[in-house]
Order: sequence, then C-alpha cells, then structure tokens
Amino acid sequence: MKKIRSGKVREVYDLENGKMVIVTTDRISAFDVILPTEIPGKGKVLNALSNFWFDFTKDICKNHMISADTREMPAEFQGAEFEGRTILVEKLKMIPYEVIVRGYMFGSMYEAYKKGESFLGHSFEKEYALAEKLSEPIVTPSTKAEEGHDVNVTLGQMKADIGEDLGGKIERAALAIYKKCYDHALKNGIIIADTKFEFGLDSEGALVLADEVLTPDSSRFWDEAAYEVGKSPASYDKQFVRDWLSKNNLAGDASIKSIPAEIVEKTAALYRDCAKKIAGVEI
Repeated sequence: MKKIRSGKVREVYDLENGKMVIVTTDRISAFDVILPTEIPGKGKVLNALSNFWFDFTKDICKNHMISADTREMPAEFQGAEFEGRTILVEKLKMIPYEVIVRGYMFGSMYEAYKKGESFLGHSFEKEYALAEKLSEPIVTPSTKAEEGHDVNVTLGQMKADIGEDLGGKIERAALAIYKKCYDHALKNGIIIADTKFEFGLDSEGALVLADEVLTPDSSRFWDEAAYEVGKSPASYDKQFVRDWLSKNNLAGDASIKSIPAEIVEKTAALYRDCAKKIAGVEI
C-alpha cells in the first residue's frame, strides 16, 4: 500500500491489487489555497453525498465504489478517525477531462453571453437573465492540469482527443446523471446549477463514474427557497469562508493562520444541512 495522492481534500492510497482507498478529510481550500483551519464533519458530508449519488445513479453508469465499510479495508483504515469518510474503490484508467454540466446561465458562461459571444461551442438563441435555467443543460469539458489551472475546451475538442464514441458515451452519461440528480435535489430544496464529473475506464474498457459526485465542493448548489432569476444566488458551500477572506483582503494568501470559529461553524452547518436535505443523513 502506498499513498499516491494528497489533494486539497482527499488522500488516495493504492492497494496495488486493482483497488484504492480514498479518505476524505475536513480540509477546506479557497482561492487555490488550502486553509489551516478544518471544517468539522466536512469530509463525512462529502463522502456521504458521493456515496448516496453513486447508489442513486448506478442504473445510468457504473461507478468505482466497492465498499464504505472500513472492515473490508486494510487494518490501517479501521480506526475511528476513518469511519464515515473512507471508501474502497476500483482503480481505473482515468479520462484526462473534467466533464462540467451547466444547467443555469451563470459565471463565465453568463459573461460570454452578455458580450454576445458563444461559450465553448454553445450559442444561445433564447434571451437569458443572470442565473436563469437553460432550456437544456450543456456539457463543457476542461482538461485536468497537473500544474496550474484547468483549461476549458469544447465538447468537440474532447471528442476529437478521446474518440467520438467514448466522448458521446461520456456526454450522454453526464447529462443523464445530472438530470436525475437535479430532480431529486430540487424536490428537497436545492438547485444544482452546475457540477463536474470525472470518469474512467475499467479493465474491460467500460465507462465508470469516479472521484466525487455532486457535492458542494464539486457543484454549485443554490437554496431553492431563496432563488430569484436575475440575482446572484448564495451558494451552499464555502461562501462564508470566501466572503470572510475577501473582506479581510486574505484571498489567495497562503500565510493565513486561522479562520474565525463563527465562520467555521456557519460553514459546517451549511454542509450538514446539504447532507440532510439530499441524502437524509445527519452528520
């Protein structure tokens, strides 16, 4: 067993038998900086949501999940500190793209739209206001950069790189997963404005959903009760942390020593509420 990646939030261990263990920590990052203060329970929320969605969408696409029971993992992962935040997964040949599904006119897409420009190969006939729901969700991939920032590309560019057949399968799977999960979240008071997926291929070449799925860290969640077309909605994620950093001119400052307890608790409560509403889980 060896650690093969220590990301902003997750620790990944290769068991060298075609399986991996992923541990989701309570770390939080903002403006590309891993912050020194953790958010209690955040890792368990992210893990619970991903596990819920993996089960919820397994009829659409196979996923990499094998078990969330630490008793089925090596002894090193059977301590209490790993409970609720650790999964055993199938090791895959990862596809080097993040697959972003956008359901609302927002962010960089809205900026391009306001200028009358197409957005990554997508043009819009209908007139849209800020944060308005699109007639149909769209897929806009981005490259997965080892260093620096990911680069947005068109769906056509991704398909030209990995093949039309595989690219088409990914596009169809991403849209189907988004639509099914969007409906479930909306019934529970949360709008999934956009999200990113990652896919890989198993040993037989089948498409497999991997990484994390539809969490506040990988998606833009909005409170349905407070949502208004034309206004920028508050996000169900680390917005309290981002706002505090910006207000105190600390955005992107790697020397920050701590985050105030009030900001930590507000953020933790937001994550817990998300898990309860979507997955019915109390963290």
